[in-house]
Amino acid sequence: MSETTTDTVPEPGAEQPPPQDDHAFLGHPKGLLTLSGLEVWERFSFLGMQAILVLYFADTVAHGGMGMDAATAASVSAAYGTLVYLVSVAGGWLADRILGSYRAVLYGGVLIACGHYTMAVPTPAMTWVGLGLISAGTGLLKPNVASMVGKLYRTDDERRDAGFALYYMGINIGAFAGPLITGWLGDHQGWHWGFSAAAVGMTFGLAQYVAGRRHLAGRKHAAEYALPPEGMRRAVRLMAVGAVVAGLLATALSLAGWLTMGRFVDVLTVISVIAPAVYFTVMFRSPRVNAEERARLRPYLVLFAASVVFNFILFQAYSTMMLLASSSARTEILGFHFPASWYASALGAFEVALAPVVAAVWSRLGPRQPHASNKIAFGVVLGGLSFLLMVVPTAGHGSDSYKMAAWWIVGSYLLLGLGDVLLETSGMSATTKLAPRAFASQTMSLWFLSLALANGIQAQTVKVYGKVSNAAYFGVNGAIAVAAGLAVIAAAPWLRRTMHPVH
Repeated sequence: MSETTTDTVPEPGAEQPPPQDDHAFLGHPKGLLTLSGLEVWERFSFLGMQAILVLYFADTVAHGGMGMDAATAASVSAAYGTLVYLVSVAGGWLADRILGSYRAVLYGGVLIACGHYTMAVPTPAMTWVGLGLISAGTGLLKPNVASMVGKLYRTDDERRDAGFALYYMGINIGAFAGPLITGWLGDHQGWHWGFSAAAVGMTFGLAQYVAGRRHLAGRKHAAEYALPPEGMRRAVRLMAVGAVVAGLLATALSLAGWLTMGRFVDVLTVISVIAPAVYFTVMFRSPRVNAEERARLRPYLVLFAASVVFNFILFQAYSTMMLLASSSARTEILGFHFPASWYASALGAFEVALAPVVAAVWSRLGPRQPHASNKIAFGVVLGGLSFLLMVVPTAGHGSDSYKMAAWWIVGSYLLLGLGDVLLETSGMSATTKLAPRAFASQTMSLWFLSLALANGIQAQTVKVYGKVSNAAYFGVNGAIAVAAGLAVIAAAPWLRRTMHPVH
């Protein structure tokens, strides 16, 4: 977003700049508590469900699972992630042009809750319907709630990165607690009991979001850049017709035997590649984007690529790493036995612990803190190292009876958690600063398109999991990530020159 000064007359429909004297929540605006609270429960539900999803896919039908082989389960799980973040593009556009941020987040949360309740019904058909609802709801909620965090601060407010770090701590409180509850229920009561817990969590999140709405920037009902009435009616008609046509086409292709699960995964991967390319092109060519904003989009391409590489590693914490934990790692620490899905909570726990430390360091350093591009680059390197660490316990151990110590995976998640805090908080903060004003929510959607592309690449890559040695799989992917992070560090001088006002 372009910087707003007191001399600037806001455009029609635009939000007034946030006050700079709001320090009610740990030195930050009170609205940060409301948005962070929402994300606690949204991540509780989303990552709680995702921690058991791949295990549910890979479990036998007799045990209540879907009976997929490990590689297929990981690929389908990644494809679901691809769909979630692809839909975020529509979510950002709907907020900017039709719904407004507050209503987009509210409606998204309702869809997510309905999806989790649907998945609680123990039939395969309801599983797919539920995943579709969650995908649509998350696409509405995720880009817009992050954009609303950005609206709590002026562009030149040095609390901004620290605020996003606190917001991300809220995300990871949910990421820590979700797998503990859903994992225990899935292991002891059945997978669909775990999905039920995710539904209840999202309901709590919606309740506190509505209760705290008065503290939010972006709570107005009108969209900031609303379409004219006729354009809005035309857009609604096109979306309705498009949804019906897509549904009928998918049904026809499925009945004809062409739209298999494997082809659906491949289609999503292709879309995840095309969508960001098209979106960048539209933004670069838009007459609503001025020359200064266009210049800031160029370095954003580098940040986008770094996010793709890191999140390709991160998302495997809920796919290949879960499968590795369930088959090749001990599920006990100091004599205490736990479900394999609890490993996912270690990632959230580390991020909960590390996010306030990172926030405090950035606040203390102020203008002396590392440039955003270096924070992101360090995150990518740490992500790569988390995979390289797994080479040690998996190399030379082909026996099915071998079980690595729990501390290997915990150590890998420690590196990954620190990398995630560095990259995601800086990346989201930089996105809200570099976003062209006319594409504010949609540029946050572009950040989530990097997650879609990461999942799309993962959906293809994980197909070789189990067909090559674990040491080779984790070693090659980790080395590529480290090399990518070092390349961003090498580009730091150019990034510092071109990313103003990002520091």
